[in-house]
Amino acid sequence: MLKIDAHQHFWQFDPLRDNWITKEMSAIARDFMPADLLPLLQRNEIDGTILVQTCQTEDDNTFMLRLAEENPYIKGVVGWVDLRAENIGQRLQYYKDQFPKLKGFRHVLQGEPDEKFMLGSEFKRGISCLAHYQYTYDILIYPRHLKHAEKLVAEFPDQKFVLDHMAKPNIKNKEIDEWRKDIAALAKHRNVSCKVSGMLTEADWYSWLTADFYPYLDVVFDSFGMNRVMYGSDWPVCILAGGYNRALEILQLYTSRLSHQEQDLFFGGNAIDFYNLDIE
Repeated sequence: MLKIDAHQHFWQFDPLRDNWITKEMSAIARDFMPADLLPLLQRNEIDGTILVQTCQTEDDNTFMLRLAEENPYIKGVVGWVDLRAENIGQRLQYYKDQFPKLKGFRHVLQGEPDEKFMLGSEFKRGISCLAHYQYTYDILIYPRHLKHAEKLVAEFPDQKFVLDHMAKPNIKNKEIDEWRKDIAALAKHRNVSCKVSGMLTEADWYSWLTADFYPYLDVVFDSFGMNRVMYGSDWPVCILAGGYNRALEILQLYTSRLSHQEQDLFFGGNAIDFYNLDIE
């Protein structure tokens, strides 16, 4: 089974556009391009990646899709489109006709002030269009949004959703009880998968221990099961708290107790199936 990193980013740094990168995140306040990631993939025998949006413009789609054409290891792209637009059907048809590597879309829901955006009629109308074009949707939220996300996915049982970064639990402060309940509720919906990614930056960046992550991993693996979890590095953001190799090592150690078949699903098979990747 091929190994797939289901969540990574590229950007050409712009301090105005990329103002989510704060002063304490100066280590990633620079350009990150495919040549920077390739040695890490080769070292860790990762065969391909899913490139995920960071900017909420269609110009970012153009940037990512060009990189995907130039770099065969980018197997799929998760872009952005205004799901609330009246012409959403036309935009989705355009991408479907022109860009086979575009597999799904994401909106930075964690940046919206409340649940009104996620559960608004205009946004849901856009979500309702995705399945017709075989597009997935990545859910980027914080733990406080999980109950609202559960309502969203329940309305669209035929839409494929994936939860990014386990909804960013507060690992640093060991907050788990409410998050555990909400993850279990979300996972009951069989149309939802979960990316096991982004953990390092939710822990103490400078003094985390491998054991800090295991209770959260137990919750996700127990709730979603082996067919709905997938590995993601969240590179280059993971550089802030240890980097690619250390983030991967945690998951290699955790999954060492699993069968080879289960490991294959987690490190590649589930991502290939979820994003319908064209693997030669």
